[in-house]
Amino acid sequence: MISFRGILLVKGSNSDLYLLFMSVLSTSIEYLKGVGPAKADLLRKELAIYRYADLLKFYPYRYVDRSRFYKISEIAGQSAEVQVIGQISNISEEQGKGRTKRLKALFTDGENEVELVWFKGAKWIAKSLKLQQDYVLYGKPNQFQGAWSFAHPELELLSDFKQSPIKGLQPLYPSTEKLNQKGLHNKGFAKLTRILLPQLKGQLPEFFPDYFRQRFGLMLREEALFKVHFPSSLEEAEAARRRLKFEELFFFQMEMAAQKRRHQKDLQGFAFEQVGQWFNRFYEEVLPFELTQAQKRVLKEIRQDMRYGKHMNRLLQGDVGSGKTMVALMAMLMAIDNGFQACLMAPTEILAQQHYNGIAELLKDLPLKVALLTGSVKAADRREIHADLESGDLHILIGTHALLEDKVRYKNLGLAVVDEQHRFGVAQRAKLWKKNKLPPHILVMTATPIPRTLAMSVYGNLDLSVIDELPPGRKPISTRHAYDKDRNALFGFLEKEIAKGRQVYIVYPLIEESEKLDYKDLMDGYESICRAFPRPQYQVSVVHGKMKPEDKDFEMQRFASGKTQIMVATTVIEVGVNVPNASVMIIESAERFGLSQLHQLRGRVGRGAEQSYCILMTGHKLSREARIRMETMVRTQDGFEIADVDLKLRGPGDMMGTQQSGNLNLHLADLSKDGQIVEWSRRALEELLEVDPSLQRADHQGIISEFQKRKSGKVDWGRIS
Repeated sequence: MISFRGILLVKGSNSDLYLLFMSVLSTSIEYLKGVGPAKADLLRKELAIYRYADLLKFYPYRYVDRSRFYKISEIAGQSAEVQVIGQISNISEEQGKGRTKRLKALFTDGENEVELVWFKGAKWIAKSLKLQQDYVLYGKPNQFQGAWSFAHPELELLSDFKQSPIKGLQPLYPSTEKLNQKGLHNKGFAKLTRILLPQLKGQLPEFFPDYFRQRFGLMLREEALFKVHFPSSLEEAEAARRRLKFEELFFFQMEMAAQKRRHQKDLQGFAFEQVGQWFNRFYEEVLPFELTQAQKRVLKEIRQDMRYGKHMNRLLQGDVGSGKTMVALMAMLMAIDNGFQACLMAPTEILAQQHYNGIAELLKDLPLKVALLTGSVKAADRREIHADLESGDLHILIGTHALLEDKVRYKNLGLAVVDEQHRFGVAQRAKLWKKNKLPPHILVMTATPIPRTLAMSVYGNLDLSVIDELPPGRKPISTRHAYDKDRNALFGFLEKEIAKGRQVYIVYPLIEESEKLDYKDLMDGYESICRAFPRPQYQVSVVHGKMKPEDKDFEMQRFASGKTQIMVATTVIEVGVNVPNASVMIIESAERFGLSQLHQLRGRVGRGAEQSYCILMTGHKLSREARIRMETMVRTQDGFEIADVDLKLRGPGDMMGTQQSGNLNLHLADLSKDGQIVEWSRRALEELLEVDPSLQRADHQGIISEFQKRKSGKVDWGRIS
């Protein structure tokens, strides 16, 4: 495996070039010709471009072919940008809405003409336009009332265009309104990059040895960095991007492997040498059902981790209702059997309360003490919990973020279970480590499946367990997509289900940016449900984030006990409510939810033996992404397939840092689209480590140097799951 520490850089190798040229790439961006202090400040604020190196890695997001010219008569059928040579024959200003003015111009290629229109900057643009001069028009054509027009086109005098160094493919760079106003638009970035690249000629050393590049067909690094900005063909652009994606993913996986190696080598855990009386009594006398084969397999994996003093850092993944909590409880009993305490941390009070109720009920006939610690626990009860925890009288502590408080001290915490781990920041989870001289074993659980294509690469620093089997007797949930026009039929269906003795969830979205609007939607929905299902025949609960915790719990308990047939709620019930009698989940404005949330909400039903239903209510106007989400939910209940689609739509999130959504700090590579390169780079790393496990060879020192450079300044969050 890998040990990347304590390796000396070999004299005379590529690694020496890094020190020699680091100062050039580290040069402040304001010193680049054409930038200066004002633009540099804007680049820092808008795009985090501080140095020459940052501009070099500010890659184009696509390219346009400026080698072909169209006639206006050829525009029909073109949906992409086109360029035309012609002249402006007429310029006029029109009054727009309010005090704004709109600028129009007629552009002719000598045979036909199109209209050009600008909605902003009319006065300034009008002054810059010249009649009867040859221009190159570039832009995306739009058809309006049977005629073609261009809105805010790019115009360049033909004489200037001929002198431009870019004649074929032109890079397109992302920008912002503030940058555009300062001339840092697409053409501005291309100009700055053309000024920068000659200064870096010969100063971008190759860190992959020749045999390695040839083995995997990689372009030279300097060539790739130049040609990714200014390729001569799309094939050349793709080869450059492939090289740069490969190295991003290679070092990403190298970092994951290094984290796992350090974890295995440096971190000692408590040895749980025996499976004793509490585990055995629970298994033989208390366990209410036969464990699935998947649950038994995962328990064996956990047992092997903790048996010999290896520090466990395991991710337990399984769909809603697959039995993760039962596995976690039995792992906690292993800790107690060996004289240690255990804790379980949940993201909400509702979920913590549910875990406490379930675990306390299961352990009621065993002389083991379980306590619940949340923000709403009274001071006197809190003091008692703290005392029992420090004395060792308390065996299992269940709670929310309150478990992380400095006042919470254990006698000997041996196992920490974190439920719905994606809801906690890694910095918060790190506080659990400070509770002991040795860190407790860590078991993190999630009902959000990890796409199979990413598990080995993205979670390479964690051991992974999967419960891929539901308990026997569970029926698939029937999922349907319905529209507002179907509401009367929906109410009739609900009446029939309630008449059978079933219960119903109706969930409304809650988005912080529009909390008032969402609250209104919820209350309007509640009132309409109360009209359709009047008292005393029907009882309706309502739960939302503005309620006091005790009021929320009261309504939850009324529903859980069957006193109300319908629960109208926001996403507070996404996790934490376990009502086997509830058979229908209606999700209002389902297009406003992500796939992961929809999948979690659907998992609130289907917990009993009866047939359950999930109905996704939307308007008729749906975006492409929303339609894909609805179709995916109707088509499958396979959490892995849903995770794959969700990944493609949302991006994977920064799985090695504190970011929860986005692009893993990868400049070019996309884990949802570059699966082949992910696999390719992982295989390359494995082959490299087979021939040189510690990367000591002289021709591998460039790789070590680049790895250390990319690694510097990062917190090793991977060590805490």
